[in-house]
Amino acid sequence: MRSLIDIKELTTQEIDELIVVAKDIIANPAKYSEKCKGKKLATLFYEASTRTRLSFEAAMYELGGNVLGFASSDNSSASKGESVADTVRVCSGYADIIAMRHPKEGAPLVASMHSLVPIINAGDGGHNHPTQTLTDLLTINREKGRFDNLVVGLCGDLKFGRTVHSLIGAMARYNNIKFVLISPDELKVPSYIKQELDKSNIEYVETRSLEEAIPELDILYMTRVQRERFFNEEDYLRLKDTYILNMSKLSKAKDDLSILHPLPRVNEISVEIDNDPRACYFEQALNGKYIRMALIMKLLGVE
Repeated sequence: MRSLIDIKELTTQEIDELIVVAKDIIANPAKYSEKCKGKKLATLFYEASTRTRLSFEAAMYELGGNVLGFASSDNSSASKGESVADTVRVCSGYADIIAMRHPKEGAPLVASMHSLVPIINAGDGGHNHPTQTLTDLLTINREKGRFDNLVVGLCGDLKFGRTVHSLIGAMARYNNIKFVLISPDELKVPSYIKQELDKSNIEYVETRSLEEAIPELDILYMTRVQRERFFNEEDYLRLKDTYILNMSKLSKAKDDLSILHPLPRVNEISVEIDNDPRACYFEQALNGKYIRMALIMKLLGVE
């Protein structure tokens, strides 16, 4: 039995294989409509979610399976003080695979130690979000046709952004990648991630200016400043509008730039950009369903 807690647990070959399957699902959906017939997915979401939870559920339904679970810790026995370990041990008797989101870093790892079935980390605090990273990688692959030789800009909350941390870890394994880390000083990428990049001799630069960085980018990964990660409301209000991507800034970008965003968007991407051919974030959200279908099949051992 295998779980997925961190994107680095997948080899680049396994990621490539998942992308091939996801693309085949897009091309031939009927072929997969009963692949998980009789199987059940439990979605244990202790933290609010729209895309991740619904895309997991849509993925399992489109594979012919069924779904059970909860969308808030308030609706579970966690509100009575039940531990993650106990909840997972019980729920793993009801389902064949579990997707779990939790506000505390490491909770899905703890769950995997007590579960009788595979656990998929659907986001743990500011730590990791491997299926969002698979979504991002499928989107990049469909847009660019490659993972090598790219300049990847990440903009916004790079300190608490688990999607950023996972994507850097995944992309760093490919050849000739350069990261441009765009953030205010208070929201810089954690030092442990920079140490890993230094250790692997991967090029990166840090800057506060989106305008200066955007001309060289192949990928621009925008993120929101996350109110739920701040202890101080004043700090959040001061930083939340640091970066707003609008047509004026975009005019300096390459014609084939791909703009990604894990969503939800607040106001860091102007709605005027939604119809620009470089905007990929709504397609990205749809790609999440397909790659999660491929992952569910892989972890359940479905051919």
